[in-house]
Amino acid sequence: MSNIEKKDERLIILDTETTGINPREGHRIVEIGCVEMVNRQLTGRNYHVYINPLIMMEQEVIDIHGLTNEFLQDKPIFSQVADDFIKFIDGAELVIHNAKFDVGFMDHEFSMLTKKVPMTYDMCTVIDTLKVSKDEFGSPKTLDYLAKFYKVDKLVDRTYHGALIDAQLLAFVYVEMTRKQAAFNLLAGDGENGNSDEIRRLDPNRSKLKVIGATADELIAHQERLAIIKEKGSSPIWGK
Repeated sequence: MSNIEKKDERLIILDTETTGINPREGHRIVEIGCVEMVNRQLTGRNYHVYINPLIMMEQEVIDIHGLTNEFLQDKPIFSQVADDFIKFIDGAELVIHNAKFDVGFMDHEFSMLTKKVPMTYDMCTVIDTLKVSKDEFGSPKTLDYLAKFYKVDKLVDRTYHGALIDAQLLAFVYVEMTRKQAAFNLLAGDGENGNSDEIRRLDPNRSKLKVIGATADELIAHQERLAIIKEKGSSPIWGK
């Protein structure tokens, strides 16, 4: 894949809110939030929907995402939004924090549709930022932790953990989390085999670099220059 193809790769940052933690116990999706990125830039295209789960939620769940049973009563059921949702994510690379959870719920909803549709991994690739955080920090980190670590926690109001709100925050986290990787890709250049992503390593047996020190006259001239700068009211840092 060329650099141009990589730049144009379409990412969908995705999050869901649900009635509980286990779809096998009958829990359902109540909100889906997605934001689109191309070339690591937000495009402004979002997909956001509230869904009637057809079951009643416990208060402790409502307290987390703020969506009440009454609010969701007149919202569409999943089968009514499935086509538009699939169309939005199809062929994209999904970025999800704790992908096992969200993909598990998505596939459960897909499996209950009357018509047969592909499962998530059949139409998308997935980046799990929870796993990425484990590789980066040695242990998996929450989205809240990562947002504070990368100093993007103030960019989004998260009074409630809504799906679209969390997807927007994850987008900022993902950009910061992968910033070094993007820099490596840009600086890699053309490798010996024509692979622009190849990291070129220095020969460990190369000659040592020659260190050239300042002469006595150059040191005196440097001190004189610092004295002049100081007289003019500045405080040069070079002498510290």
